[in-house]
Amino acid sequence: MTIELRENYDGRITPYVIFSCIIAATGGLLFGYDLGISGGVTSMETFLNHFFPTLLKQMSNHSTTSNYCEFNSQLLTLFTSSLYLAGLLATFPAAWVTRNVGRRASMLAGGAAFLVGAIIGGFAFNIGMLIAGRVLLGVGVGFANQAVPLYLSEMAPSKYRGAINNGFEVCVGLGVFIANLINYRTQKLQSNKGWRLSLILAAIPALILSLGALFIPETPNSIIQRTKSKEKARKKLQKMRGTQNVEEELNGIIAAGSTASNNSHSIFQRKHRPQVIMSAFIAFFQQATGINVITFYSPIIFRIIGLGESSSLLSTLITGIIGIISIFIAMVLVDKLGRRTLFIAGGVLMFVTHILVGIILVTQLGDYGGISQGYAYVVLVLICIYVGGFGISWGPLGWLVPSEILPLEIRSSGQSLVVAVGLFFAFLLAQVLLSLLCHMKSGVFFFFGGWVLVMTVFVIVLLPETKGLPIEKVEKVWGEHWFWKNWTNGEEGVKEIDVATL
Repeated sequence: MTIELRENYDGRITPYVIFSCIIAATGGLLFGYDLGISGGVTSMETFLNHFFPTLLKQMSNHSTTSNYCEFNSQLLTLFTSSLYLAGLLATFPAAWVTRNVGRRASMLAGGAAFLVGAIIGGFAFNIGMLIAGRVLLGVGVGFANQAVPLYLSEMAPSKYRGAINNGFEVCVGLGVFIANLINYRTQKLQSNKGWRLSLILAAIPALILSLGALFIPETPNSIIQRTKSKEKARKKLQKMRGTQNVEEELNGIIAAGSTASNNSHSIFQRKHRPQVIMSAFIAFFQQATGINVITFYSPIIFRIIGLGESSSLLSTLITGIIGIISIFIAMVLVDKLGRRTLFIAGGVLMFVTHILVGIILVTQLGDYGGISQGYAYVVLVLICIYVGGFGISWGPLGWLVPSEILPLEIRSSGQSLVVAVGLFFAFLLAQVLLSLLCHMKSGVFFFFGGWVLVMTVFVIVLLPETKGLPIEKVEKVWGEHWFWKNWTNGEEGVKEIDVATL
């Protein structure tokens, strides 16, 4: 259906692009490290004793407290969800900065906010200070998640865009793994030094992003959008592609940005609705997989099924390794098999594992007592398979697809919507999950399994393939899709633009 659109511009992957994308992708370390470190410290008894002593007492009373309700605490929920709420609110100023000041500026601001938040959290002596640090971490995540996927998609040559953009999710997975490794080591200190060290080490990825953002270039797309300087964009593109012959790609960028403006009202135009609707649903579905729940609360889940504090952190470390490996697999396959194939394969794996974990828990784990060690390790294996399924599909593609399907005209505001939707539902799930787990018990896995089935059907029916398309020409696939063409065809449809007149 889209053969005639599959064309590649001249040029190659240069060291200049590789260096810039590696530095930018480290923005994913912020989100990943926080997911891993926060989930780990909330299972440490020294941390719980310092900030949540009532909860720790509740956990020790196994005879009267249901396995599924041990961690049901509104204060613990506030600690978890405050980051997502802060990130949600930060996406709106982040969109303005990304559009009007540049992608680099948003990355710098995100790294700086995360750095301050890490320091405050590491030295927190009461719950107010701890949550204040979480809020600043959320601001950093909001800015970084807004700018990094856009930056990677705009810097990458079209035939490698999927693999390069997946670098963001690689860093998210790497951040989770490093955090789990640190938690496993610091937990053995059996003192407040352990969790403090875990929290304050978040300053390292923040420093990498903040300092790195000072040395990477702005994208040609951003230069055209903000300054309209064709000559400056040409020189930047020539350096990026390692060739002087960049006129075709430059003209594509100019044409794509010809209608871009410094406001976001165009996001509501009829011709952009397919991209906006698809991007918003992808952001929602990424959370509806239950991944942040699994990532953040996996130490808690492993403790509920009978693994000890140290074993639960080690198990989480294992799932982190599986996550990283699966994302690298996605990097290799995404530009060969396409986005749709990986979405569907990952969806099948996640659906099956959700259902199987739910069946094991409903048949083997009651409100009191535990399950056999054998079944506990079966659950661990199934969660590893689930994490692998997410790692080849909704993990990296949840960031890649919105960043490449949104036209330059609405790319900053559209990405802001993607991040806002994702963080809103992450906040909502974090706010209700412990209560949901307490009331639904093992049914929570059937709940997320149902959503995975819905999103897989959604992709099969409504998502067009964008593999191999130059980012400036992705917009055209919507006009050929059996459903979305009804939105794009007409007065406001895609128009050919004579770049010589711009």
